[in-house]
Amino acid sequence: MDELGFEPMTREQASLFFRLVTYRYGRGAILITTNKSLREWTELLAGDEVLATAILDRLLHRAHVLNIKGRSYRLRDLEEALQRAHA
Repeated sequence: MDELGFEPMTREQASLFFRLVTYRYGRGAILITTNKSLREWTELLAGDEVLATAILDRLLHRAHVLNIKGRSYRLRDLEEALQRAHA
């Protein structure tokens, strides 16, 4: 799932996401990209702290979390292309 949290979820969407995570838990990998910190997941998931906790519990169990800091590759590539176009 790419860019989870780009837009907040409705209660129904958050519930469906919980069902997906619960189904996948223990069955296989889930890869998620997001620019939201773990503290922001309650807000992301329709303000439901219990649901956010349940989802994060499953996602973070045996997880590998990669925190990547720095400039966006997309923006960097765009800036480089613009510089080449104006050179």
